[in-house]
Amino acid sequence: MEEVVIVGAGIAGLATAVALKKVGVRALVLERSEELRTTGAALGLFANAWVALDALGVSDKLAALYAPLKRGYITDVKTKSIQEVHYPSNRNGAQPRAVHRKVLLEVLAEELPPNSIRFSSKITSIETQVEHGLSICIVMLDDGTILKSKVVIGCDGVHSIVARWLGLRAPVYSGRSAVRGMSVFPKGHGFDHGHALQQFVDVGKRAGFIALNDKELYWYFVATCPPKGVEKGADPEIIQRKVMENLAKDFPPVYLNVVKHSDLSSLTWAPLMFRYPWDILFGNLVRSNVTVAGDAMHPMTPDLGQGGCSALEDAVALGRHLGDSIAKHSKLVTQDMGIAIEGYAKERRWRVATLITASYLSGWVQQDGSSRFMRFLRDIFYGLLLGRVVKGITEYDCGKLHGVSSLP
Repeated sequence: MEEVVIVGAGIAGLATAVALKKVGVRALVLERSEELRTTGAALGLFANAWVALDALGVSDKLAALYAPLKRGYITDVKTKSIQEVHYPSNRNGAQPRAVHRKVLLEVLAEELPPNSIRFSSKITSIETQVEHGLSICIVMLDDGTILKSKVVIGCDGVHSIVARWLGLRAPVYSGRSAVRGMSVFPKGHGFDHGHALQQFVDVGKRAGFIALNDKELYWYFVATCPPKGVEKGADPEIIQRKVMENLAKDFPPVYLNVVKHSDLSSLTWAPLMFRYPWDILFGNLVRSNVTVAGDAMHPMTPDLGQGGCSALEDAVALGRHLGDSIAKHSKLVTQDMGIAIEGYAKERRWRVATLITASYLSGWVQQDGSSRFMRFLRDIFYGLLLGRVVKGITEYDCGKLHGVSSLP
């Protein structure tokens, strides 16, 4: 009998396991891959994410490796006009930074007790049954293993098995796709390390890059259609060539040079999926001590950079609610877990539904439409609204974890 089983060792899964450790709960993390997944290369973490990382006790480790993001420049590919956006720290002094996804996962994993993560463990189904008057979750793996747990938390991504079991409708395609990659300049790229995000917008296209350190840049390209002839899992050289010679051929040379220096092993193409916000507001996020977090709950488009940030918020919120329940009884009491998880779901519904909506609308304004009205709307968004939207979203405080871990 496990106390908590977490499905998926991505950002949400590992962060949730760390949060539970902080309040004295040991969790078993099931990961279908053979090792920590590093798809995505890097991600931006805004101030709200650093508040969560501070609650998890790992913010200092990461902040020491990455310089804060101070500002961004947005170039209109057609008109060549450039607008500047500032990214100030929040009221707690937290500042946005871009980090390697792999490093974030490794830092979180290092906080967990030995053998907390079980790799090559793919779940096939979930059931619940009553034992001695208590609801017990049954998790079955593809190798025939059967696990019992008091709580199951699905952190298994966009195509979550746990979300499907809860009855949540499948995410939908946004009509856009993204190419992401890491570029390496052995002699140095010459850009300010972490100080500026460079973005480029065109009709139906948006791209950008940011320095992670003196030699590495993270870049992305988002379009309203996938690169012609490119499918998920395609040869990275084909992806790179399609971006340079087709989709981004009219983009500034500085951007094309970044794409040219790509580490091909880091290149990915994927459709951008999201869950309708009303499915979050009115759908089943909890059932029989089973819930979801991260992309399993709220897949969203990346236009405001809140996917990873909100997953970290989820983890702290879950740990806080379960920790409060433990504080009342000095242990994990099965019959009270449902109340704690319901409290978590209630807290997160409006927050993540708002993030999904804001991200989708932001992407629509930033890159869709060639009419004069849309260009005007885009200029207004950049000049007056983007900074306020980002500031409003990143001022969010997910709270602290008050429990003291007794785990090794």
